[in-house]
Amino acid sequence: MTFQQSHAADNNAPSRRSSRTTPKWDKPINVTVENVVKSYGKTFAIKDVSLDIRAGELLALLGPSGSGKTTLLRILAGLDQPTYGRVTFDGENALGLPVQKRNVGLVFQNYALFRHMTVLGNVAFGPKVRPRDQRPSEKEIRKRALDLIDLVQLGGLENRYPTQLSGGQRQRVAFARALAIEPRLLLLDEPFGALDAQVRKELRRWLIEIHRETGHTTVFVTHDQEEALELADRIVVMRDGRIEQVGTPDEIYDEPNSPFMFSFIGESSALPVRVDQGKLWLDQHPLDLAPGNVPNGPARLFLRPHDVELVNDTRGAIPGVVSFLRRQGGTRRLDLEINGYGDRIEIEVPANFSHLSGQVAIRPRRFRVYPVAV
Repeated sequence: MTFQQSHAADNNAPSRRSSRTTPKWDKPINVTVENVVKSYGKTFAIKDVSLDIRAGELLALLGPSGSGKTTLLRILAGLDQPTYGRVTFDGENALGLPVQKRNVGLVFQNYALFRHMTVLGNVAFGPKVRPRDQRPSEKEIRKRALDLIDLVQLGGLENRYPTQLSGGQRQRVAFARALAIEPRLLLLDEPFGALDAQVRKELRRWLIEIHRETGHTTVFVTHDQEEALELADRIVVMRDGRIEQVGTPDEIYDEPNSPFMFSFIGESSALPVRVDQGKLWLDQHPLDLAPGNVPNGPARLFLRPHDVELVNDTRGAIPGVVSFLRRQGGTRRLDLEINGYGDRIEIEVPANFSHLSGQVAIRPRRFRVYPVAV
């Protein structure tokens, strides 16, 4: 690995020196997952998953517990083998390589640091245990480790032990240790899950900066949709061992391809409706909303709290009665009982909205209609 000169201020720790040598990383790799199945007896954790991971992208595996996202990450890492299927790194069969030869950097939720080693010892561990013919000199290992410690903004703390660090600092050490082996692929398993909300926010911004600087092909598992939307170039949403949808954060949020996707990503409400000859009905009340290509029959209308507008006339709109309201920052949240139908939805209106009780009418600015299987 060669090095190039750059300068960075360290605001979080005593500075070890005014400048550091930043690693110049190898070209990022493409990863391909083809028809991967993972079963444990008759139980399937992954069901025929295919996915192309682009070189240099930050990809999120998002989904509820039991969706298969961590199992897929473990297969990429070599910690699990698929029952069927193929995984390639730049066209090379990765499944034929042991964990050590895959050269994958791993970061876990619980840091997995060696408590008896200093920060420097933890970061230098990977290069030190390489086979003798691949191992850099002690001097080079130390130099690289110190440069990585600076990169993760912990310069001056190299002689501390993990127990002397905060949770956020320990996770930075875990990142530096993963980068020290010069990985072809960086895999993160719920990397911020053990941290409090404020530290998670700070480390998200930091991870984006690190990714821009290193350019690794990076895959991270999370159950936190806000985290995935903020960090990822693309998001893979998994459910019951399958991929539900793949897309950019905008595509996943604005163009959900199923009722599950609409309800899983972001806040939403749903109303039972009926499609009849290209028109949408709420019980016997016609709505001035186009159902798209949804066939005649029962359906569900999905909408988001912030994607509605209040209107003066109930004709063609959704009528409701305010049942509860609360202030939320610069807005108000209203719970609406939809007149006579026994359904409730939540909407967001400006904080200065004065009509805070009684009947209102709303019209969704953006919505989706999905058919209901009979």
